[in-house]
Amino acid sequence: MRPPVDTAERPLVLIWEVTQACDLTCDHCRADARPARHPDELSTAEGKELLDQATDFGERQLVVLSGGDPMKRTDLVELVSYGTDRGLTVSLTPSGTDELDADAIGALADAGLKRMALSLDGATPERHDAFRGESGSFEATMRAARGTQEAGIPLQINTTVCADTVEDLPAIRDVVADLGAVLWSVFFLVPVGRGQVLDPIPPERAERVMEWLADVADEAPFGLKTTEAPHYRRVRRQTAAGSAGASSDGDGGGPTDDENRRASVLAGDGFAFVSHTGEVYPSGFLPQSAGTVPEDHVAEVYRESELFTSLRDRDELHGKCGVCPFREVCGGSRSRAFAHTGDPLASDPLCGYVPPGYDGPLPWDEATDAARADGRP
Repeated sequence: MRPPVDTAERPLVLIWEVTQACDLTCDHCRADARPARHPDELSTAEGKELLDQATDFGERQLVVLSGGDPMKRTDLVELVSYGTDRGLTVSLTPSGTDELDADAIGALADAGLKRMALSLDGATPERHDAFRGESGSFEATMRAARGTQEAGIPLQINTTVCADTVEDLPAIRDVVADLGAVLWSVFFLVPVGRGQVLDPIPPERAERVMEWLADVADEAPFGLKTTEAPHYRRVRRQTAAGSAGASSDGDGGGPTDDENRRASVLAGDGFAFVSHTGEVYPSGFLPQSAGTVPEDHVAEVYRESELFTSLRDRDELHGKCGVCPFREVCGGSRSRAFAHTGDPLASDPLCGYVPPGYDGPLPWDEATDAARADGRP
């Protein structure tokens, strides 16, 4: 068993958005990606300095190179090789395009890439391609998945949950299993970037989806994690221990140690994000800068900045999240709270659980009021 990570000292996941450039126009894109690379992207030398800084987090720190589409950077293999040589665990989240061919995957494998995460948001070409805004994206993703397996790189599949994709989840689960993926990462929509035009599922539907995912986690041949839905841990505990007892005090049965490691990632608490221009955010879905690399040291920003430290203090949470008996095992999505209310410490409007005895404002009402104040529908 791996030792627990002190998330006050190091993130479980450090993401570097190596570029905003991408040829796809996905409906949910946080980065609001575009075809051309930004002139102020971190250079190769600056990127290597960031990777050097990341080693201060400790042995085998996980660094995920994301985008946009990381394949748009001509120095990508060099960066993977450099990070690997520095003792980092380097993963990649490329787009499903023809650029991710067998030669490119082989070069990444030779450079030491430890995992490839591909996105699948529909179980058929028609459904996936419509969401991704590019005909042929499904087939390109399937080719890349097969090439990843052939190259010996563990495969992860990422899926966005929103009103447009939720009905496809059972069929996507079957594809994930057929592909031999080691992990299915299920991301619950946060309305940032182009994702603002999508419809999220309501809290009661999210609860049912998480109960279903708990069953999938118990039965599937792959691991499962949720992203921006930490109340999945509450659902797992309640499912395991029964609604009595677990629902009142947050104790009881629940996720396995491995699930807790995967799930205990919140914006600023187990998670940090560096933008393509070097801004250090608690998450790509919570775009408040706490510093800029390489001028600021990423480890110092993570450990010491007021924004990050406040996000790690569950006693700072407002509303029902602040009094919830599950706040230590959950904490709510700080990114979604920020997207809906402008306050990263507010309650998560996707969670339908109301703590016993709580009679204050509910987060979905707060989110609606904030949207009206901003002139949003």
